[in-house]
Amino acid sequence: MDADSPLHVVVFPWLAFGHLLPGLQLADRLASRGHHVSFVSTPRNIARLPGRDHHRLDFVELTLPRVDGLPDGAEATADVPADKFDAFWEASDGLAAPFSAFLDDASAGRSKVDWVILDSLLCWAAASAADRDVPCVLMMPYSAATCAHFGVPEAGDDDHFPSAMARRFVSALERCELLAVRSCVEFEPESVPLLSGIFGKPAVPIGLLPPQLDAAAAAGDGDNTACTSWLDGHPPKSVIYVALGSEAPLTPDQRRELALGLELSGAPFLWALRKPHGGGDADAADDDLLPPGFEERTRGRGAVHTGWVPQLKILAHGAVGAYLTHCGYGSVIEGLRFGHPLVMLPLFLDHFAIASYLEGVKRAGVQVPRDGGKVAGDGAFDRHGVAGAVRAAVVEEESKAVLAANARKLQEVVADAECDDRCIDAFVQQLRSYKEKLF
Repeated sequence: MDADSPLHVVVFPWLAFGHLLPGLQLADRLASRGHHVSFVSTPRNIARLPGRDHHRLDFVELTLPRVDGLPDGAEATADVPADKFDAFWEASDGLAAPFSAFLDDASAGRSKVDWVILDSLLCWAAASAADRDVPCVLMMPYSAATCAHFGVPEAGDDDHFPSAMARRFVSALERCELLAVRSCVEFEPESVPLLSGIFGKPAVPIGLLPPQLDAAAAAGDGDNTACTSWLDGHPPKSVIYVALGSEAPLTPDQRRELALGLELSGAPFLWALRKPHGGGDADAADDDLLPPGFEERTRGRGAVHTGWVPQLKILAHGAVGAYLTHCGYGSVIEGLRFGHPLVMLPLFLDHFAIASYLEGVKRAGVQVPRDGGKVAGDGAFDRHGVAGAVRAAVVEEESKAVLAANARKLQEVVADAECDDRCIDAFVQQLRSYKEKLF
C-alpha cells in the first residue's frame, strides 16, 4: 500500500448518542486528512447528527428492522423506554445482513474498505469484517480511567455489566487489531499507559474529541433564545447549569430531591429537565414533574426547561459558573471544554468511575454524596447532599476557587487542538503500519 494513499475507513458506532457523537468527531477528523470515511448508522440517527459535513463524509444509511415492541421511529437508545430494550437489541442485531452487503458492495467496486472502526456492542460487525479480511479497530468512547477500572468483562459479572454486553465486548475485542480510546496522555497520564496490558491489544489514544464549536453553532439553534436571554440577567460565574443527559432518567423521588436541593442551595440554576420515556411521567404536565410550589419559590433565581436547549451555547455563556452532570463522558468533556467545575451525580456504570477520577485525582468536581458517603451503586441521595455540593461549586468562595482553578487546567488540555491533532495523526500512522504488517 502506498504510504501516502488515502485509506477507506468505515466508522460504525453503537446506536446511542454518547457513541454516535464521538464517532462522528473521529470520522470528521480522519476525513479532514484526506481519507475516504464512511459513517454507518440508521437514517434517523444520521439526520439528527449536528454539524455533519455531507461533502467530506460518506453517510451510509442502514434501515433498522422493525420488531414487535419497538416504538415507532426508535433508532437510538434515547428513543427507547427501559422495558423495550430487548426489542432494540433484536433490531440492532438485524443490521448485520445489510452491513455485510455494504462491505461486499465496497469490495466489488473501487473502494475496498481498509479498516472498520466499530463499537463493542456491534460484535457481529467485527465478525462480518473478519470474514472479508478487513481488519477492525474497537472504539472505546470512554475515559481511560473507566477502561482501566472495568477491564475486560467476565461472563457472569452482572454487578458491572449484563452478561449479554460482556459477551459482545469480548467477541468484538477478540476480532480487533487495535483499540481506539477517547483520551490522551495529557488528560489521563495515570491510566492511558495501562490499557494495552489490560486488554492485550495495542490501545491508541485518539484524543478527547471535543465538540467542534463552529459546527455546533451552525447546527441550527434556531430561535431558542429563552435560556441564553435568562442567563444574560445574571452576574458572571454565578449560575449552575443542570443537565443529566438524554439517557439517564431520574426516578420521581430522585427528581424531587434534586429539585429541593437546588432550592436549598440558594444558587441561581438553569435546569434542562428531560421527561422520561414511557410510564405516567412521560405524559405529565411540566408543573407535575416538580415538587408543589417549587417554581414559584425559585422564580427569578431558577429556570426549568423541559424542551430542547442549546447546551453548548449555555455552557459557553459567561453567567455559567458550574455544571451539574450525570458524568456521561461526552457531557464531562463539554463542561471541561469551557472550564466549568463539575457537580457530579453519577447514575450508572461508567459514570461512577469518571466521577471518582475527577473528584479524587483531578479535584475538578465534587460528587453529590449518597447514603452518607460518596459511594457508587444505587445508594440514595437527598436534597441536603445536593445543596452542599452545589454550594461548594458556586457559592462557597474557598472551595469554589480550588475547583475552578483545577477545571481550568483541564480546559487547557480539552481545548488543545494541537494535542488532538497529534493523537489523530499517530492513530492514522498506526492504521497504516498495521495494515502493512497484516497484508
